[in-house]
Amino acid sequence: MTRTAVPLRVDDLSPFAKTLRQALTRHEGVPTHVELLNLIAKAAGFANYQHLRADAGTAGRLAAAAEPAPPADLTQVEKAARYFDAEGVLISWPARLNLQTLSQWVFWSRIPPEAVFSEREISELIRHWHDFSDHALIRRAMVDAKMLERTVDGREYRRIERAPPPELKPLLAHLAARAAA
Repeated sequence: MTRTAVPLRVDDLSPFAKTLRQALTRHEGVPTHVELLNLIAKAAGFANYQHLRADAGTAGRLAAAAEPAPPADLTQVEKAARYFDAEGVLISWPARLNLQTLSQWVFWSRIPPEAVFSEREISELIRHWHDFSDHALIRRAMVDAKMLERTVDGREYRRIERAPPPELKPLLAHLAARAAA
């Protein structure tokens, strides 16, 4: 099992060391691993170790969100767009996996977030977005690609919220411009 690193940043080491020393002298015996983690976190100004971990997780997510997105591969966008007609309907299933996945992202973007669908309802949505009569293939591919989740019995489906690839936005814009023309 991999561990997530929990960074600890201390603005001034001297007050941190004094607070930690006082806590250790008040503690009876040698602190356990968890107790020591809590003492260190408290000396750094956190309520406990869980508070430190939560703060580190938030900082990591904020740092990741601040990173610029990689540029979109417009060649892939052009290639994927060839598989859609003027109304944005997928006319054939691409042979290449990366184009299949990008096509699935188009479908993903059309599924309302947080809505729950039965198998029949999600299949009906997908059926309207393609023209080659294999909605089950697309539905299963989207589940395998972690774009849709389904219950164990397959009765309920919902869109999984995650960051789409940078190519999705230009592809959707391309399809919308083609439909408007």
